[in-house]
Amino acid sequence: QVQLVESGGGLVQAGGSLRLSCAASRIISSINVVGWYRQASGKQRELVATVTRGGKTTYADSVKGRFTISRESAKNTVYLQMNSVKPEDTAVYYCGADFLSRDYWGQGTQVTVSL
Repeated sequence: QVQLVESGGGLVQAGGSLRLSCAASRIISSINVVGWYRQASGKQRELVATVTRGGKTTYADSVKGRFTISRESAKNTVYLQMNSVKPEDTAVYYCGADFLSRDYWGQGTQVTVSL
């Protein structure tokens, strides 16, 4: 099993920055894929960014060049650095992990971007 705990959400003005953290209960390098996903009100959950065990990263087109996913192995934590945020980035952000062919999710953290 993997427990995931997100933190770092909050209210930020458009154009500002925010860093989300996802603390995992297992060594990050043992998890196949860890990623950030988001769900805006009334919409389906969508992929934001992922990082594989080998360090390969992928991003949604809507966040490329603005968001960066990274890992800190010593803390078993994955980060999402969000820069130049826009009102359309407002959503609940979830950390997700693919471990031994099962999906695990955190409880989510709210990010609200104001004009």
